[in-house]
Amino acid sequence: MEFNYEKLDVSKGAKKVIVRVYKMTNKFPDSEVYGLTSQLRRAVVSVLLNIAEGSSRQTKKDFKRFVRISIGSLVEVDAALKIAIDLEYITNGDYLEIEPLIREVYFKLIGLSKYLS
Repeated sequence: MEFNYEKLDVSKGAKKVIVRVYKMTNKFPDSEVYGLTSQLRRAVVSVLLNIAEGSSRQTKKDFKRFVRISIGSLVEVDAALKIAIDLEYITNGDYLEIEPLIREVYFKLIGLSKYLS
């Protein structure tokens, strides 16, 4: 069975970001398991889960609300990764590898939000 959200390019991009973030956070110190690691993982998964939940709503207005939440979660991921650079958990090079994916998903979410308006 394939749900509507799975057909969206933005969902496929969000999955790629999730995988990358999980792999990056595997290298974080154990002391961060309940801190930045947990926050980053929850935020990145939230991007896809809100797309999925929103796509099942009855109206475009409801779907748009969930897309906007996804955008907020994605920006949260970006901010947390920049904190991880400052804490030296990841390098700037690590960030530069994931940043184009984040940017791509961000602009696809913006486009989806506009389409739903």
